[in-house]
Amino acid sequence: MSIDTQVELAEWGTTLQGDAIHLVTLRNSLVEVKVCTYGARMTSVRTRDRNGDMGEITLGSDDLAVYLSDRKTYMGAIVGRFANRIAGGRFTLDGRDYQVPLNDGPNSLHGGSVGFDQKLWTAHLVADGVCMSYLSADGEMGFPGNLMTKVTYTLSHNSLRLDYRAMSDQPTIVNLTNHAYFNLSGQASEIAEHTLRLNALSFTPIDSTLIPTGEVRSVADSPLDFRSHKAVGLQWGSEDEQIALAGGYDHNWVLEESGEQPRLAAEVVDPDSGRKLSVSTTAPGIQFYSGNFLDGSFVGRNGSCERRTGFCLETQHFPDSPNKPAFPSARADERTPFRSTTVLVFH
Repeated sequence: MSIDTQVELAEWGTTLQGDAIHLVTLRNSLVEVKVCTYGARMTSVRTRDRNGDMGEITLGSDDLAVYLSDRKTYMGAIVGRFANRIAGGRFTLDGRDYQVPLNDGPNSLHGGSVGFDQKLWTAHLVADGVCMSYLSADGEMGFPGNLMTKVTYTLSHNSLRLDYRAMSDQPTIVNLTNHAYFNLSGQASEIAEHTLRLNALSFTPIDSTLIPTGEVRSVADSPLDFRSHKAVGLQWGSEDEQIALAGGYDHNWVLEESGEQPRLAAEVVDPDSGRKLSVSTTAPGIQFYSGNFLDGSFVGRNGSCERRTGFCLETQHFPDSPNKPAFPSARADERTPFRSTTVLVFH
């Protein structure tokens, strides 16, 4: 059985303005991944179950029009310039105040109303993968600096590696992640029976608008304790304040042993199919989102994507970190480019 990766590029359609959108397929005998230039998003991941049968493990669509009309889910996309939330859409950098459009109640989410998920990226084929690039102009969505962003997807054996790189010509803030929704069962079913382990002793509690309070709190004796494998649906109906505020899980966990090399952050297992997903990263945090706000408006390849039929594991800087000096800095400038690596391993 060959495990050499084949890379294919094809036209998929056009933007509403008539610009060509391309679809890149990375394929070997173990895994198949599809990435398109609209939002540099993963539209499909197919892996084998315990019987060796290939099946789809992400929510998504084979119809480009579904993505072009979506403004809610960020399905499979690279989100930025600042992934997750910024309180009030405001931050101060080197004494200057900046404002990002509000698109999540009183806050900005995933880069504002027209983030990287809605941009047309450029695909450059590389060995075993594709490099997606996008130049975000100074002032776009209120962020300072011309930011050249590159996200490289490479498939080797059963591992998909995402290398994030971003360089700015002036000080700015950057937080990039992928917003794929996974369901390892291969079905359009609730993810309650998936089991999750997170390599995290603590998390950042949120307020009523899902903004971190600034506290770093132990997960002990709470529904957010995933230090050992636990069914994700076991406590998502808990009366715990943090679960109630998010309508389930939509929190940032503080990862252990941050460093330059990816280290294990999360493991998810679907008992029915036998599939397992491992996530390693160099990022300081990971957002586990249990699909609480999916409402069926995104109609995917298996029908409507309903509440809690997919989960996200978004490797990241902490939400609202520009306004929380105690959090790891998301600053980037000419001397300090943004760099992050995440590796997804499909078992």
